[in-house]
Formats: sequence, C-alpha cells, structure tokens
Amino acid sequence: MTWLSTLLIVVGLFLLGGVISFVRQGLPKGVIVLLAIGSAMALAAGIMRLEGVWE
Repeated sequence: MTWLSTLLIVVGLFLLGGVISFVRQGLPKGVIVLLAIGSAMALAAGIMRLEGVWE
C-alpha cells in the first residue's frame, strides 16, 4: 500500500464522516451531495491505486 493510496482512502473516509454529520445537522442537500461525490471519488481513486499493488 503506497502512501498516496492510504491518503486518498483516509480523506475519503473523512469526507464520508462529514456527509453523515451534515445529514444529521440538516444542511442543504446540495452541500451533502457535493461532499458525497468528493468522498466517493477519493475512495475510488485510493482503491484503484491499490489494484497496482495487488497485481
């Protein structure tokens, strides 16, 4: 596992926690959707970088 893939996964999980927190606070849906998209992209990038390690 490289440091970049680890960093991307950690950032994605951090943003996912923000999504959960924002939903509980009742913030506007646009902010939640934008944060969720960023979280999904960071997690996907981190996981895709892991595939290079596994091969």
